[in-house]
Amino acid sequence: MIDRKVLWKPFTANREFNADPRIFVKSDGMYYYTNKGEKILDAVSGLWCCNLGNNHPKVVEAIKQQAETMYYNTSFQIGNDLELELANELVSITPEDLNHVFFTNSGSESVESALKMALAYHKAVGNGSKTMILGREHSYHGVNFGGISVGGLINNKRHYNNLLKVAHIPTILDIEKNAFSKGIPEHGANKAEALLDTINIYGAENIAALIMEPVAGSAGVHVPPKGYLERISQICKENGILLIFDEVITGFGRLGEAFASTKFGVTPDIMTMAKGLTNGAVPMGAVVASDKIYNGIVDNCKTPIEFFHGYTYSGHPIACAAGIATLKAYKEEKLFEKVAEISSYWQEQLHTLKGSDKIIDIRNLGLVGAIHFSAKDAVPGVRGDKVFKECYKKGLLVRASGDIIALSPAFIVSKEDIQIIVSTLKEVIENLD
Repeated sequence: MIDRKVLWKPFTANREFNADPRIFVKSDGMYYYTNKGEKILDAVSGLWCCNLGNNHPKVVEAIKQQAETMYYNTSFQIGNDLELELANELVSITPEDLNHVFFTNSGSESVESALKMALAYHKAVGNGSKTMILGREHSYHGVNFGGISVGGLINNKRHYNNLLKVAHIPTILDIEKNAFSKGIPEHGANKAEALLDTINIYGAENIAALIMEPVAGSAGVHVPPKGYLERISQICKENGILLIFDEVITGFGRLGEAFASTKFGVTPDIMTMAKGLTNGAVPMGAVVASDKIYNGIVDNCKTPIEFFHGYTYSGHPIACAAGIATLKAYKEEKLFEKVAEISSYWQEQLHTLKGSDKIIDIRNLGLVGAIHFSAKDAVPGVRGDKVFKECYKKGLLVRASGDIIALSPAFIVSKEDIQIIVSTLKEVIENLD
């Protein structure tokens, strides 16, 4: 038997996992299959990734064909046709003025690239004092040093020193006023005013950018209240602060529109994306920058290479092929429209779980949902972990984030699938202590 300790798994309780590992060997549509012959309904799209469902045939075929033609070329001073095609496809669905695509390999790398772009822009246009980045409490922006610095989840940063100089504005989560809101909460637009307080502390002349998730995903589905993002955008513009939207989770139809920025009618200066870009088939991310950012850096550069940044696998041919096939499938199968149509049913079914004295909130928007449990005996995470494990035993894959169960099924989810997700959760919740 192979010693499982040779494998160090990410964001995993390795000692516990190695004693009783959960192993997938096959996937198809809404399901995973285990090495024990179990069939597991995927209620989280892998990890917010597989929006088309698992092993979409058109994506699989595109990968096969490209692997046989050319599976790698350097992206430094050399190009391939697919990266340009994919970039054009992306800017056709991003908000107006976001017209320049920089490819990465993950959401974490997209965030790092976006932060560098913001700093490089200000230096290029003569705002050299603008070096500080702002984030928001309870936010997740990947796991690289820039991302955990601007991120607002303490467990992701408590073991590491020498993080970037940043500041955080308050969380948008307000259970006291907005518990069990269906869709966008009514209360809390005034929370945006905290950005002005932060500006008054550090000075607008020193702040380069604010990065935030339009809807916080990994922290447990925090939906912005009405008017919040609009006010944030206004304050940033008035103070010369770039606005970066991290759409790694919300991008590509999760809320019923191509991007959350489209749904909320707020266009950032820079947008990050990954996950649904290739349906999770090949690691890939991207940053889309506005004309102002691109021209500010490129037109003011005094060296041949305008942006000293990039990755070995930027614009990887196989990843690009997967991305092109994924975007085509979204369009041909009208999946963004399907999300918009089924989201009301998803919302109503999800909120039928209300009533347990162990649930303190249910949140949703588009095809995203979260069930927030109270801590058992004041020990955080116990109930969330219990629900995750019991659901798995009953053939349902959910995601636990502390005492929050996050849900994000693939866009091909049926009403029958939703009924199974909700009924399984209800059964598990009824037996919680």
